[in-house]
Amino acid sequence: MDVFLQQIVNGLTLGSIYAIVALGYTMVYGIVQLINFAHGEVVMIGAMVALTVIGSLAGANTGMPPIVIVLAGIACAVPVCMVVGFTMERVAYRPLRGAPRLAPLITAIGISIILQHLAMLIWSRNPLSFPQIIPNPVFEIAGASITGVQIAIIGLSALMMLGLTALVYRTRLGVAMRATSENPQVAGLMGVNINRVISSTFVIGAGLGAVAGVMVGTYYGIAHYTMGALLGLKAFSAAVLGGIGNLAGAMLGGILLGLVEALGAGYIGEFTDLCHVSWISSGLAERCARDGHVVLMGSNYQDVFAFLVLIAVLVFRPSGLLGERVGDRA
Repeated sequence: MDVFLQQIVNGLTLGSIYAIVALGYTMVYGIVQLINFAHGEVVMIGAMVALTVIGSLAGANTGMPPIVIVLAGIACAVPVCMVVGFTMERVAYRPLRGAPRLAPLITAIGISIILQHLAMLIWSRNPLSFPQIIPNPVFEIAGASITGVQIAIIGLSALMMLGLTALVYRTRLGVAMRATSENPQVAGLMGVNINRVISSTFVIGAGLGAVAGVMVGTYYGIAHYTMGALLGLKAFSAAVLGGIGNLAGAMLGGILLGLVEALGAGYIGEFTDLCHVSWISSGLAERCARDGHVVLMGSNYQDVFAFLVLIAVLVFRPSGLLGERVGDRA
C-alpha cells in the first residue's frame, strides 16, 4: 500500500508537468490544426534560461531570498519563451498556414532541431545541474513521502490550469480564440484579428511551457539541451490521449499518463520514474539519490507503459478519452 500511495504522488507530480506542456499542443491544434513539434524545445529553453539566471544570482551572493531568486528565473524564462513562440509562429508557421499539412509538420520538426542545436551551442552538450537553492522538506502522508517541490509543482499546475480555463471561457481573448477555432473566416468577418489571436495562442502556450521547464529542472535537478524531445513527445501523447484540441482532455491525459508511468514503473519495472538512465550514466546518480529520488536501474520501461496505454485507448476510442474538439472547417 505504501508503494501504491508513493507512486500516486510521483504520478500526480509527473502528470501535472505533462498536462501543462500538453496544453500548449492542444491550444495550437485547436485553433490552427497544427502540431507544433517544437514546443518541447520551448520548454527546454525555459529550463535553460531559468538555470542561467538562478545560477548567476545564487553565485553572485546578492543576499536575495532563495524564493525570490527562483521567481526571478521564472520571470526571465517566461518572456524569453514567449518571444521564441511568437517568432516561430510569425516566421515559420504563418507563411505556411494555407499550405498542405505536411509542410508545416516538416517545418515544426526542423524548428525543433534548430532550437536544440542553438541550445547546445549556448549551454554546451553536457547535462547541467539545476541550482537547488530552496529547502525541500519531506512530509509523510499515510506512509507516502511528498516533498515541498512536489507540492509546489502540483499546486502551481492546478492554478495555471484554472487560470487558462478562465482565460479561454471568461475573457474577450478567449471568446476570440474559440471563434477562430470554430471558423476563422467567419470570425475574421466579425472583426476578430485572426493573426493576433493565433500569435497570442502561441505566446500563451510558450509561457506555460517556460514554467513547465522550470518545474522539470527543479524537480529532477538536471537540464539538458535534448530534455524537451521526449518530454514534448509524451506531452503530445497526453494531449492525444485526452482528446487533441480539448483543454480538459489535455489536463486529464497528462495526469493519467503520469500515473500510468509511475504505477507501471513501480510495480512492473525495477525502478521509479524520477531519474533518467542517461543522467545516471552521466555520473549524476548521486544527485538523484541525495534529493530523495529512486535511481533507475535498467531499461526505461516506463516509456513503454505510457505508449502502450495510449495505443490501447486510441484503438477503442480514436478521438481520445474526452473527444477531439476542433471547429468544422468544411
